Amino acid sequence: MKTSVIGYPRIGKNRELKFASEKFFRSEITEVELLQTAAEIRKENLLNQKSAGIDYISSNDFSLYDNVLDVAYLFNIIPPRYKELELSDIETFYAMARGYQGDKGNVKALAMKKWFNTNYHYIVPEIDDNTEIKLNGNKPVNEFTEAKSLGVDTKVDIVGPFTLLKLARYTGHKTYKDFVQPLISSYAELFDKLSSAGAQWIQIDEPALVKDLTKEDLELFNQIYDYLLNNKQGLKVLLQTYFGDVRDIYSKLISLDFDGIGLDFIEGRKTLELVRENGFPQDKILFAGLINGKNIWRNNYSKTLEILDELHALNIETVLTTSCSLLHVPYTLENEVALSQDYRKHLAFAAEKLQELHELAKLWDLSQTGDISESAEFTANKQLFCGRINSTDEAVQKRVANISDSDYTRLPEFHEREIIQKEKLGLPLFPTTTIGSFPQTRDVRLNRQNFRKGLISAEEYESFNKQKIADCIKLQEEIGLDVLVHGEYERNDMVEYFGENLSGYIFTEKAWVQSYGTRCVKPPIIWGDVSQKESITVSWSKYAKSCTTKPVKGMLTGPVTILNWSFPREDISIKESTLQIALAIRDEVLDLEANGINIIQIDEAALREKLPLRKSDWYSEYLDWAIPAFRLVHSQVKPETQIHTHMCYSEFTDIIPAIDAMDADVITFEASRSDLQILDSLKENNFQTEVGPGVYDIHSPRIPSVDEIVSALNAMRNRIDDNKLWVNPDCGLKTRGETETKASLINLVKAAEIIRSN
Repeated sequence: MKTSVIGYPRIGKNRELKFASEKFFRSEITEVELLQTAAEIRKENLLNQKSAGIDYISSNDFSLYDNVLDVAYLFNIIPPRYKELELSDIETFYAMARGYQGDKGNVKALAMKKWFNTNYHYIVPEIDDNTEIKLNGNKPVNEFTEAKSLGVDTKVDIVGPFTLLKLARYTGHKTYKDFVQPLISSYAELFDKLSSAGAQWIQIDEPALVKDLTKEDLELFNQIYDYLLNNKQGLKVLLQTYFGDVRDIYSKLISLDFDGIGLDFIEGRKTLELVRENGFPQDKILFAGLINGKNIWRNNYSKTLEILDELHALNIETVLTTSCSLLHVPYTLENEVALSQDYRKHLAFAAEKLQELHELAKLWDLSQTGDISESAEFTANKQLFCGRINSTDEAVQKRVANISDSDYTRLPEFHEREIIQKEKLGLPLFPTTTIGSFPQTRDVRLNRQNFRKGLISAEEYESFNKQKIADCIKLQEEIGLDVLVHGEYERNDMVEYFGENLSGYIFTEKAWVQSYGTRCVKPPIIWGDVSQKESITVSWSKYAKSCTTKPVKGMLTGPVTILNWSFPREDISIKESTLQIALAIRDEVLDLEANGINIIQIDEAALREKLPLRKSDWYSEYLDWAIPAFRLVHSQVKPETQIHTHMCYSEFTDIIPAIDAMDADVITFEASRSDLQILDSLKENNFQTEVGPGVYDIHSPRIPSVDEIVSALNAMRNRIDDNKLWVNPDCGLKTRGETETKASLINLVKAAEIIRSN
């Protein structure tokens, strides 16, 4: 049995890429030094996989920022506004990802969206009518050659043309059909270069194949691969899919001249059924994704070996692989020195999944000639799954069982509440606010670290945070914002912070996962039943409220996002876990309200993240319980308490009715990178909730001008009633610098004042 890995984490064992990139952005290191760090990370990744005995190791799975941006840049999909800056290649690349503001111009970054059903964000390629698709650089060849010089013969990984064309945004009159031939000709040219460099395998990632496919989609796929498979240039082609099954195209896939086909047996609900019913050709290799690339629990060897045995019985040549890239899990458990072995033995991060692949392959080989029941690895793994792993709480389970239909309904209805709230709050037209967090400066992080390490007392820690809150309130008053926030200086992360204050969670120290670019998150692990231990946010919100006469928002993270941005249990359903969290957050909402906080924001940034990739499954498998779970959180508050929510960087246009059904009073969301496309959908669906589309992009360091924000607001007013429009950035300000934050918010308030006077 041979083994394969689809892709590996690229941030480095200790986030070396993040820190080097940020130093480069601050001009503290040179391009040469940045690229040296990148080369060292790639080397370590390759050699780790080789030493673990992995047979098919990927190269070109590394990126300085994002793999989709890499492939767009590789094929010259570079909008003119970035070329006109006349920057170096790497600076142009980063301008596309982060925007640019300097002596050569001022341009926004490309749009950013969630990568299928993950918390990873990709940069959306932008194709205009004048885009000339051609091969632009040698990154895949260079990284293959680099790996070969280290003694690692790799398969070259690249995002496929079907997925690239489906994800791209077309800004002119032309459609994807106008760009198919030049794109696939460029892929064929890349094939030729790789073959000349000595590559044997190319892995073409086509995750878009697991979504619902139309007749046009199937025609596009046929056009692409009828050409490419006739121009393989001597390469073996692995068509790799993940995040679901390929039920709409399986029969076609197995009929084409692919040398290998990668299928996801974890999230692909029908994958095994498809193989059973339709067979699999003996002239191809099945790359079977049986090691979960998105969760951190140990693999159950017995179940995996059963599937491998069945595939073998069907005479299928099989390679054991991960279900998707290991980009979505932390780097290694070696960093978790403080985590009890009672927990560690149940977990597997990227490095440990390499060991699982190796052990499973060895066990399967052994099973073909003998009995594996006496194998130490098999016995140890079997013992992990003998008893119940996760802790339980009967009181929590009883609360969930006793939820009734009325618990999901807030009264009075929205239109009555809206009138009551406008009178109670007395806010001006186009009220201004922020999403919640303010810059997490070095002194803020140091204060938190020192408190965790016991270097300062609780009193010193709280005193520091209170001073920060007071300063933040004063700054917002000086700027002229209407609804204030406390800044969230006590929070390390919007999910991890709540997990630390809820029962049922365990935590890591360095289990970082890339969210986008240099932004990494450390998802907590749900170990048992979840409940509120005591109030979490009340003291901070009360103190902020005491510093001002203006309204202050209480800031919470919603249950769906807490679940989606945690590593979930596998012994109970996602629905049950979410309802447990919803009841805990409801307790917090009512605590805030009881303490005089009458605006409460419950962020659901990740609502769409776990939406099934097939529309037919949206309600039956997700929205029918995810939306009620949010309503459960706020259904018991008073009519005069205004409930906000926030969502970011996902495609929401096709679930607008479901979002409206959340029954929030105000929703803020990302709009600055998407040219306000979502607003047309709001108008078409008669969206009742008040809305705050983001007027500028906080994921870029550039400062928006007053005129730019005024222009955005006027475009919004064409689609949204003035009485329902809020003015805010598109996300929290945690990752931004203090100077740029203040300047941007001053311009935001000035823009709001201008449109009020019009």
